[in-house]
Amino acid sequence: MTDVLPTLSTLFPRDRRIVKTDEFSSVFRLRPVHRTEHFVLYARRNNLPHARLGVVAAKRFAPRAVTRNTIKRATRELFRQASLPAVDCIVRLSRPVNTKRDAATNSALKTALRAELTQLFAFLPNAPAFARK
Repeated sequence: MTDVLPTLSTLFPRDRRIVKTDEFSSVFRLRPVHRTEHFVLYARRNNLPHARLGVVAAKRFAPRAVTRNTIKRATRELFRQASLPAVDCIVRLSRPVNTKRDAATNSALKTALRAELTQLFAFLPNAPAFARK
């Protein structure tokens, strides 16, 4: 018997992702719902039975691909674990998390990023009036 590892598509299906440019634009047009030290959360109600996620991690704030992928992976995992209303939310990296001279990832960085992302997703269900279209 062979163990089959789940793929990204099975853990985070396409219908749970914001993928089109106009979908990103419609959420970005709104004011940020919440900010942390390194992230900004944008959210908007959708007409779907579930929440959707978009992640933006710019190269200028996380110069190494390993770091950007770690951010995206942690964001998706915490999004899956959160019980959110039917919203489109975008998490955007807004400040540098490290430089090319620093280690790409380490346990302290991962812990700090997860704490900030947890704070963002915990705020969202109680966010006041973020849902105006």
